[in-house]
Amino acid sequence: MQNNLVSILIPFKNTEAFISDCLKSILTQTYKDWELIIVDDASTDNSYKIVEKFAKNDNRIKLLKNTGNGIIDALNLGLKHSKGEFITRMDSDDLMRPNKLEILANNLIKTGKGHIAIGLVNYFSEAGIKSGYKNYEIWLNALTKTGYNYSEIYKECVIPSPCWMIHKEDLIACDAFNPERYPEDYDLAFRFYKNNLKCIPCKDILHDWRDYNTRTSRTHVHYAVNHFIPLKLDYFLELDYNSEKTLLIWGAGTKGKTIAKILIEKNIPFEWICDNPKKIGRDIYGIILKPFNHLEKIKNSQSIITVANKNSQQEIKNYIQNLNMKPIEGYIFFC
Repeated sequence: MQNNLVSILIPFKNTEAFISDCLKSILTQTYKDWELIIVDDASTDNSYKIVEKFAKNDNRIKLLKNTGNGIIDALNLGLKHSKGEFITRMDSDDLMRPNKLEILANNLIKTGKGHIAIGLVNYFSEAGIKSGYKNYEIWLNALTKTGYNYSEIYKECVIPSPCWMIHKEDLIACDAFNPERYPEDYDLAFRFYKNNLKCIPCKDILHDWRDYNTRTSRTHVHYAVNHFIPLKLDYFLELDYNSEKTLLIWGAGTKGKTIAKILIEKNIPFEWICDNPKKIGRDIYGIILKPFNHLEKIKNSQSIITVANKNSQQEIKNYIQNLNMKPIEGYIFFC
């Protein structure tokens, strides 16, 4: 295989406990043509000094200080200084499997531009992995094995944020990390989707994803649930909403109510259905909730499903598929 330079972008902040192992996993990659653009985002621990020692011993490591504030500014700075034809992102508390860069790069070389190379991930933690993260890992890996990641993009982020690789030209064409919008990994997945970049299927575990209590995605306000719904809804209205169809919200829990409020503010008409007998017939925000079988009376509809219970989701999916409704065109799961 021809070797193309891979630029690895790593923003880091206060990960002194893990960053050495992260860097060692990069140094042992079977694919050698890489550069690491690693950006310190105002660390107050010994992280910078640790990375500085590695950089002195390997000229492929370029250590920078963030000239802005936060992970998006750090990623943009890293991208600005990158020289590789291929770009990938890594988290400073995670580990690469030895063949990660080789497999991702070779997949991109085989397929050419217009594609994203992705790999399977493995969550790990000294305290054990909680069921929510394990379920996310199983769900995400199942999508990655087929390459049909976008089919469920409105549920959660369908691109493993520290386990993708892309042609630099394609990343720039997506206007990645700009404008500043959080969660930045989910926003980037939608940008890939918007620009019709195809996901390359992969059956290899390439990345070990560390979980711990102080991890940024657990603690920072930018990754709170209330940031996800507006992001999803904005992209849905831009990319997949069909104004010629009757829009329905399915479910009247917190997510359903949040979506309803936003649609009302945007003056977008919708109907509201649910399967909770205590809520059917109630007026919420001026909309009367109707039973789910009201869907059968509407000839041309598009449903946003906000029901979180997995068993209920499967029942809903079976029901609407019996009505010959197709994903995205006819129904979208928002959780």
